[in-house]
Amino acid sequence: MMPLDTRDLRLLTLLQQDCRRSNAELAEAVGMSASALWRRVRALEEAGVIERYGAVVSPAKMGLGFQAIVHVHLTRHDPDRIVEFIRAVETKSEVQECYATTGQADYHLRVLCRDLEAYNRFLEDFLFRLPAVASAQTNVVLRTIKRSGPITG
Repeated sequence: MMPLDTRDLRLLTLLQQDCRRSNAELAEAVGMSASALWRRVRALEEAGVIERYGAVVSPAKMGLGFQAIVHVHLTRHDPDRIVEFIRAVETKSEVQECYATTGQADYHLRVLCRDLEAYNRFLEDFLFRLPAVASAQTNVVLRTIKRSGPITG
């Protein structure tokens, strides 16, 4: 693990808020020279602290009005079937996030679809056809309260 100081934490917060800020703007905000800041960002990238850069897109503006949290129960914990399940989930654009967790369900998926009909197709044509899947419980998201806040350490 790379040790992070207060400047690093401030820099990471600023980048998470808007990664399009200029190097000069970031340097001024954290109290470093532009060249020192550039080297620090590169070090954070190389250490894997910064995994990637991207844009936050509105699902609704993209026509994806249906969102659900799906709790998936496996038939059994056969390693080959688990690998098959994970690989299949990784390929589906509807699956935005997937977590293996403790508790009643084995996996939790955050799924985005155009509408209920598209979600039903996702279940019938994809999820329920995976040999590892025994059952799934759906919680429909009524509204989003908080979405991806910055990680501040």
